[in-house]
Amino acid sequence: MDIIRTRLAEGARESRGTAVIIDVFRAFSCVPFFFHFGAKRIFLEADPDKAVSIKKSRPGWILAGEINEIPIEGGDLGNSPSEVLLKGREFFRGKTVVHRTTAGVTGAIAALECADEVLLGSFLTAAATARYIRGRKPGTVTLVAMGSRALEPAPEDEACAAYLEHLISGRAYDHSAALRDILFAPSAEKFLRGEKGYLPPEDPVLCLQRDLFDMVLGAEHKDGRVVVTRKA
Repeated sequence: MDIIRTRLAEGARESRGTAVIIDVFRAFSCVPFFFHFGAKRIFLEADPDKAVSIKKSRPGWILAGEINEIPIEGGDLGNSPSEVLLKGREFFRGKTVVHRTTAGVTGAIAALECADEVLLGSFLTAAATARYIRGRKPGTVTLVAMGSRALEPAPEDEACAAYLEHLISGRAYDHSAALRDILFAPSAEKFLRGEKGYLPPEDPVLCLQRDLFDMVLGAEHKDGRVVVTRKA
C-alpha cells in the first residue's frame, strides 16, 4: 500500500486512490457528532450561497457551517463541535444537515473529482478509518491535511495524518509531541484565547479526542448532491 502525504487545496485536487480529507479544526470533527446525535442525512455543499438557498427552500433542514470561520448568515449554527454538543440530540434527531466549510468540505468535494474513494478524517474517527483502509487494502492512500482555510498548513491536521499513517502502516507516532505542537500554535491559540464567540475554547478539547467514535465517514455523489455516507 502506497501512502502519500499531502496538504491544502492543491493536495485535495490531486489526491489519488483512497483519499482521506483531514480537517480536525473543525469540519470533520463536527460530522461524527451530527450522526451521533441522530442526524438522518448530511449533505456537503461548497458554495455558501447555494447552501443558504437550500436552507430557504428547505426550512426544516439544518444549515451548519462557516465562511473563513465566521458562521454563515442565515444558518442554524456554525462549524463548532461544542455548539453541536450543546444543541444535542433533540435538535438533530431525524434531521437533514447541510454542511459548508472553507477547508474540509471544499476539499472533500474537490477530491471526488480525482480520487477513487473519499473518506473524511479527524482524530475522532481515526482508528475506525484506519481499520477500514487496512481491510480494503487500496493500492494508494492519499492523506490530505487541509490546513487553515486550505491555504496554510496546520499542525493539528498534519498530526492527524501522521496518526492515521501510524495506524495504517505502523510508522512511529508520538501524540504527546503532537499535542505540544498543536496547542501552542496559532491555529489552536485563536480558540484558547476565547476572544471570538464563534471560536469557542471548548472546540480544541473535543477535536483532539482520539477515536471517540467507531464510525467511518465517506463522501459520495448521489442524486445531484454530495452526501456523507457511513461505511460498513
